Amino acid sequence: MNLEVKFIEGEKTMRKLNVDRPLAITMWDFSWLERRWPGAGYEDWDKVLDELKERGYDAVRIDAYPHLLAQDPHKEWTLIPFWNLQTWGSQSVNKVIVYDNLKEFLEKCKQHELKVALSTWFREDEDKTALKIMTPEDHGEVWKITLDYIKEWGLIDNILYVDLCNEFPLTCWAPFLENVYGKSEFVRDSKEIVNWMKQSVEYLRQYYKDIPLCYSFLIPYDNSEEDVSYLDVLEPHIWMAQSSNFYEIVGYNYERFDSTGYDNLAKYGEKIYRANPQYWQSCLADNIKRVAEWSRKSGKPIITTECWGIVDYKDWPLLNWEWVKELCEFGVKEAINTRRWIAIATSNFCGPQFHGMWRDIEWHRKLTDLIHESKFN
Repeated sequence: MNLEVKFIEGEKTMRKLNVDRPLAITMWDFSWLERRWPGAGYEDWDKVLDELKERGYDAVRIDAYPHLLAQDPHKEWTLIPFWNLQTWGSQSVNKVIVYDNLKEFLEKCKQHELKVALSTWFREDEDKTALKIMTPEDHGEVWKITLDYIKEWGLIDNILYVDLCNEFPLTCWAPFLENVYGKSEFVRDSKEIVNWMKQSVEYLRQYYKDIPLCYSFLIPYDNSEEDVSYLDVLEPHIWMAQSSNFYEIVGYNYERFDSTGYDNLAKYGEKIYRANPQYWQSCLADNIKRVAEWSRKSGKPIITTECWGIVDYKDWPLLNWEWVKELCEFGVKEAINTRRWIAIATSNFCGPQFHGMWRDIEWHRKLTDLIHESKFN
């Protein structure tokens, strides 16, 4: 199918995605570029993009490394690992060149009729380039430069939307906030963070009026009156594990270089879920309903690319994928029922490095078919 996604002007000059049905989207984060060593999953982009299409997906969200591209597009950057336990990106020091690779990857996505959402985790390099961002305008400028290159390549029409920073305002992904404000914890609806988001979006929007702009978010989602008037879409990340005390009971604490959390997850995770699946599903459903209500009150459609079961998982001893897929299927159906989502992911593990989930083509097709058959208001 040749999917057409067009942008139309709405009230208050908001950009809207003009699609005839919800899209099935996945997140390939910084893995698309960093995981290219033998066996890492992304060595052959044509192959994995063919496989993504085979599973029924329409779009992919990736890290465009805008701060590195803006600083020196052709430099070979040395990246510092954010973790060694997760299988997103590199588990050790790695080197990347952004310009040529981003251009080639975007070209291949267009050839495979896959739209691309751009985001960034502001990956740390040995020069700590992200810390050069000192103002919201600086933040908007690195994205302007990135989009200028993409426009130069003739690929701007294949960009679905731009998420200016993953899970803002977490300082693990936006380290410049700590540098600017001298603290490490921020509240999303605080004056300083709202002003930062508004000003960076307004700066970028001067130059790219036709591309939907947003920030992706984490919990909490308990204030349906939260002002998001300056965003074009909501990009909330929603999991059962963050909608409940599941991780607290299991003993998982987002350890990045220590296997204690994964050991506890292997011992207790599925067992605790299986003891009362309806309860854990209801926790997820409640948060999906809160986000849907936020969407209704704000008038913003929803796109979710990280979601539904638990936040962290991988192919690991004693970790079974079936209960995770069960939760994800439940989450997809709940999101569909709200009629507020215009793009839906099946999980944040839909990539070739997660073998246990990737190889179940039938499961992916079942859910992407449901997404394509669904409606939105």
